[in-house]
Amino acid sequence: MLCVTLTALRSTDGYLGELPLTIPRIVVVGSYAVGLTMKVERLPGTGETVLGTGYRVDHGGKGSNQAIGCARLGAKVSFIAKIGTDTFGEMALKLYFEERIDATHVRRTVDIPTGVGFILVESSTGKNCIVLDPGANELLSDNDVNRCEAVISSAAIVMTQLEIPVAAAETALALGQSGNALTILNPAPVRLLPASILGVASILTPNETEAKVLTGRSPDAACEIKDVARELIRLGAKQLVITLGDQGALIATASSFRHIRAQRMSVVDTTGAGDAFNAGLATALAFGAGLEEAVQFAVVTGGLAVTKDGVVPSLPHHEEVCEFFHQRKLVKPDWFLTNLANQSHSIQRGGPT
Repeated sequence: MLCVTLTALRSTDGYLGELPLTIPRIVVVGSYAVGLTMKVERLPGTGETVLGTGYRVDHGGKGSNQAIGCARLGAKVSFIAKIGTDTFGEMALKLYFEERIDATHVRRTVDIPTGVGFILVESSTGKNCIVLDPGANELLSDNDVNRCEAVISSAAIVMTQLEIPVAAAETALALGQSGNALTILNPAPVRLLPASILGVASILTPNETEAKVLTGRSPDAACEIKDVARELIRLGAKQLVITLGDQGALIATASSFRHIRAQRMSVVDTTGAGDAFNAGLATALAFGAGLEEAVQFAVVTGGLAVTKDGVVPSLPHHEEVCEFFHQRKLVKPDWFLTNLANQSHSIQRGGPT
């Protein structure tokens, strides 16, 4: 499952000695979409037109974002997706080359264009709203995913979302489970799900609104998030990591709850925070962190993302996270020190393959 070598080096934390360099593979099965973004003074109400500024075209799609996030944090990443044969599809393939992501299983189709998302960001708060046309993502089938069984079976982590058909997401999780990978389902955009898909996800990562909808509640229902978590576990979820925005995250299992507090950040744009959180969680788990330690790392990566504009530009690199730990005088976890060694070794050898 893992490529293992040995090295010795010094770091800012002192001599690390002979460290096992385990570079885990994360397989992300998901979406690519171009994000068309504009800033507004405030989000418009029904039937209202408001003026915007700063229009830009960005890479997006939750699957693509999370794949990039994992690669920047030091994991080997393979991405499984479907894009169009248009200019936006060309943009995607160029991006994966630049980010050192294995795009062997990113397929192109002439039947429908690459997905597109429209994003409005409220200038004063960084809050956002998003509308997505899935485009080619809708054509990613369970058969497409089954054809990628070999790479999925080599993964330490298999992660997927719901900007692709549910059948494709469920197949990815099931293949990951059969290959003894940890499987992560980020249920966004949210919809009611069959119990079968909850059963093949090792970890479910909704936000508060998504957690409510998964239980059949309205998004704005007044209820205790722990009660929602208990119901999701009754419905078949094994472990939950519910993101709570600037309040951090809640870990829920059948026997316990654990609140992980967020780090204080200066908010510029919250658009990529959830994807950065999931990337941090997956990467930490892939390198051998326990769930609590992984969530502690994820609230950092998710928090760093809100300090910059855009999605892909805000996904933190390994070095940025390292600098944050140093500035805040936080103790780096053991797996992160090993990852420092991975990064040094990767640079010397020309990067991960």
